[in-house]
Amino acid sequence: MTLEEITAAIGGAVHDAPDAVIVTAPVVFDSRRVEPGGMFVALPGERVDGHDYAAQAIEAGAVALLASRPVGVPAVVVEDVPTAYGRLARALVDRLPQTTVIGVTGSVGKTSTKDILAQVLPAFGPTVANRGSNNNELGLPYTVTRATTGTRYLVLEMGARGIGHVAYLTHIAPPAVSVVTRVGHAHLGEFGSVENIAQAKGEIVEALPAAHDGGLAVLNADDVLVAAMASRTRARVLTYGIDNPADVRAENVTLDELGRAGFRLAYDGQTAEVQLLLYGLHQASNALAAATVALGLGHPIEAVAEAVSRAEAVSPGRMQVTTRTDGVTIINDAYNARARRHARRSACPARHDERRPAGGRGAGRDGRVG
Repeated sequence: MTLEEITAAIGGAVHDAPDAVIVTAPVVFDSRRVEPGGMFVALPGERVDGHDYAAQAIEAGAVALLASRPVGVPAVVVEDVPTAYGRLARALVDRLPQTTVIGVTGSVGKTSTKDILAQVLPAFGPTVANRGSNNNELGLPYTVTRATTGTRYLVLEMGARGIGHVAYLTHIAPPAVSVVTRVGHAHLGEFGSVENIAQAKGEIVEALPAAHDGGLAVLNADDVLVAAMASRTRARVLTYGIDNPADVRAENVTLDELGRAGFRLAYDGQTAEVQLLLYGLHQASNALAAATVALGLGHPIEAVAEAVSRAEAVSPGRMQVTTRTDGVTIINDAYNARARRHARRSACPARHDERRPAGGRGAGRDGRVG
């Protein structure tokens, strides 16, 4: 997009730019992630200001900034940078009519389910997904700007710190497919009750188009609060489960000697065997959620089972298992401790690429919130 096209989509004005500046790479809010042809989002921090890194971003290859004031380099200047970032992402989604947006949320399991989907769907078409847990009002627009006209599936994890947050993210990137994993007690202090958590997570299915327009809700039948969300959507509903009756089931679940689950994937009278490379019984449910998405999109069960069986742990600190040459096995599942450390850091003076989004804890340098 040219800077003029960007301002037409999000408002603001172009400053200090020669003619025909075109953004051809992702729009990033971390100056260390700038790619040649990209755009840098200048966010105010608690100690320093992203605008101070304008020249550094240009030197790294950015062709312009999204900023709240002129900075002496090509920039689109807007009143509210985070809001404009979201509007830009929505404009990009609207330019991708052949891309299926898949939203994933839940109190637990959403990042693992997203990671599995990010490895399953490429078997059926080019796929872009969140890296790590870039699942908030900064990380989601960043992920959207990584998509291209060749992207078939855009997988977006959507986090929430309160009612209305998921709804906002679905406005940025309206999903055609929504997945809800579980409703738990995570962030109960912020939401006030489990019922409020369910209300917030269910916003992702309320955003779906009707069934006749291709909307698909993938719901966990083993969680009563998730299963109840079927009444909140006009979309087609596919349930998945291990313990309860469901449209897509994992049958005869077993664990091998390393704690990796295997099961028979069953759907619509067909079955296929799955043997996970992921560790932990809980991954069977996450893998089943991802498989249900792929099956709901019309892909054959044998190909889906094969793709799910190849998925590995890709997010650092989430059940990463390694064995040393002396035979000692190390299990690193410290991701949540890392997230809490970033949350504590957000209460301290921030770096230029750390900010506190409205309504919640601060985002880390990669846009992650707790």
